[in-house]
Amino acid sequence: MEFGSFLVSLGTSFVVFVVLMLLFTWLSRKSGNAPIYYPNRILKGLEPWEGTSLTRNPFAWMREALTSSEQDVVNLSGVDTAVHFVFLTTVLGIFACSGLLLLPTLLPLAATDHNLKNTKTETTSKGTFSQLDNLSMANITKKSPRLWAFLGAVYWISLVTYFFLWKAYKHVSTLRAQALMSAAVKPEQFAILVRDMPSPPDGQTQKEFIDSYFREIYPETFYRSLVATENSKVNKIWGKLEGYKKKLARAEAILAATNNRPTNKTGLCGLVGKQVDSIEYYTELINESVANLETEQKAVLAEKQQTAAVVFFTTRVAAASAAQSLHCQMVDKWTVTEAPEPRQLLWQNLNIKLFSRIIRQYFIYFFVALTILFYMIPIAFVSAITTLENLQKIIPFIKPVVEITAIRTVLESFLPQIALLVFLAMLPKLLLFLSKAEGIPSQSHAIRAASGKYFYFSVFNVFIGVTLAGTLFNTVKDIAKNPKLDMIINLLATSLPKSATFFLTYVALKFFIGYGLELSRIIPLIIFHLKKKYLCKTEAEVKEAWYPGDLTYATRVPGDLLVLTITFCYSVIAPLILIFGIIYFGLGWLVLRNQALKVYVPSYESYGRMWPHIHQRILAALFLFQVVMFGYLGAKTFFYTALVIPLIITSLIFGYVCRQKFYGGFKHTALEVACRELKQSPDLEEIFRAYIPHSLSSHKAEEHEFKGAMSRYQDFNAIAGV
Repeated sequence: MEFGSFLVSLGTSFVVFVVLMLLFTWLSRKSGNAPIYYPNRILKGLEPWEGTSLTRNPFAWMREALTSSEQDVVNLSGVDTAVHFVFLTTVLGIFACSGLLLLPTLLPLAATDHNLKNTKTETTSKGTFSQLDNLSMANITKKSPRLWAFLGAVYWISLVTYFFLWKAYKHVSTLRAQALMSAAVKPEQFAILVRDMPSPPDGQTQKEFIDSYFREIYPETFYRSLVATENSKVNKIWGKLEGYKKKLARAEAILAATNNRPTNKTGLCGLVGKQVDSIEYYTELINESVANLETEQKAVLAEKQQTAAVVFFTTRVAAASAAQSLHCQMVDKWTVTEAPEPRQLLWQNLNIKLFSRIIRQYFIYFFVALTILFYMIPIAFVSAITTLENLQKIIPFIKPVVEITAIRTVLESFLPQIALLVFLAMLPKLLLFLSKAEGIPSQSHAIRAASGKYFYFSVFNVFIGVTLAGTLFNTVKDIAKNPKLDMIINLLATSLPKSATFFLTYVALKFFIGYGLELSRIIPLIIFHLKKKYLCKTEAEVKEAWYPGDLTYATRVPGDLLVLTITFCYSVIAPLILIFGIIYFGLGWLVLRNQALKVYVPSYESYGRMWPHIHQRILAALFLFQVVMFGYLGAKTFFYTALVIPLIITSLIFGYVCRQKFYGGFKHTALEVACRELKQSPDLEEIFRAYIPHSLSSHKAEEHEFKGAMSRYQDFNAIAGV
């Protein structure tokens, strides 16, 4: 990439962000757009613009984001969202403190050396990008005393990271404890999840067996149990019933608006078959489905009980104590864990036995490892063919178009990065599906597992793949001619900094274009107004059209961690990338703060359980950075390269100490936390009913005290006898 192309890419991305920010300022002040820009506030019964400014100042949203407190985020979006901001703040602190020392120290040292000029090393774009190459470690002469400064920079970044991670872990632990000590009644704090139950004795049902088992162990605090059942058929009937109700409401809305009774055809997708009166037709189907549902509910509760259950206790302390106790001498019987929120439970996984879960887990890990390894092939292929020279060979007729200077510059700036982003967008759903297939019992746990897989996939296929694959493709002939180890090391060492320019553009594209689209919400706005105008007839359909969803941690967290890894690994080799890392996480903090307070609605609450996984992967990125620097300093034939080894060992020890000190408080609820008094006596029957899925309950969700946490029918494969 030429220097001019890089500046065009950066400038274009910035202009697009400014335009999108101005659009956001204008569009968010229109009352008809409030459901897109303020859905979180609307759902909580607040006025969209309450406590905000209606000024046309495009920076007003920044002031509101900066003045908001962590407690505001917890109140409006939950602890998990607040923990994500701890992550962003921690990384921002690491890069800012690192940049304060590295930028004024390493850039002058690199700029005043002459390695590239003396050796005539080919730069990133065949000699045209030397302006930035001269600011990188590639311009440092081998065995130069200046390498001491770069070694010191590795130590400085590592020590700063240890400090901020320790501080963040303590802060998140406090956040989690404060949330769990809340005086409010939360159903999941009075329940445990029991799996791997043995078969009941003759003459007892599964429910009678589990009740007698826990009543004997906890005679004073056991309340009742909810036994899982195979519930796929009743879910299907209930889903159809809800669909008929929506269609009936739509038909009635059309009648009220037009004073004409709507009709529809009874065949495939309403396109063929007999023409009937919609209101009468759907009323008849509803009555028929209700009868079928009641029959199937009785059959499920009587005949389809499984070997898993949710067990309820009268106090939080009893439930917390039971969740971390060994209930059976054999570890594959009576497996007990804390119960997730009712809306999180993946009931179809509860009946999977312990050893089956272990086998599934290893099989899926193996499959994901293969995916990581072989997904690099199409990514490397796309990276190779998306250069303009190769595209002209493959598609000759585009040559006249790309010879136009303006078009060529834009394509060189964005084409490879866009191709990479498209490939990455195809993966998350597959990884979430695989994570659920492991037998994981809750939605939040599955998202954490998918996030981890996506992170390692991104690191191997984006960072390592783009860096090493490009180097090997460019140097394979030279390596074949001289396959000595020192030749390979020298080629890799001289080629490694070249990828820094690709990642500078990649990060810039993500924070300017990505966060610009995030803030402006142009695409959701267009989709909402099209649906509202042409498709929506009822208030429920309108709400469904604008409902925002959550922060999508399964892709957002690994995406941020990928940028963290890239910035770490190039922070000493090409210190300029620290500026881009600071902008990415700083701008991300601002934009997401606005979205968390006004837009996104959490789909679950795990009280910060994502943090130990984030912490572990930040350390993994730091470890990779230290290994990369060990190799690169060695390639520079720096005699004291071995001094990096103590840092690598320290990172492993630091991770172990953090896990031993903090992780137990995330795996289980501490009894000193669970023993805090409630502001009112819990309604245990309401807590019990919160876990009953809609497909097995005649209770209306709108009237339920815990309706926000109630089980969702589409996630269920089971529930228990009453």
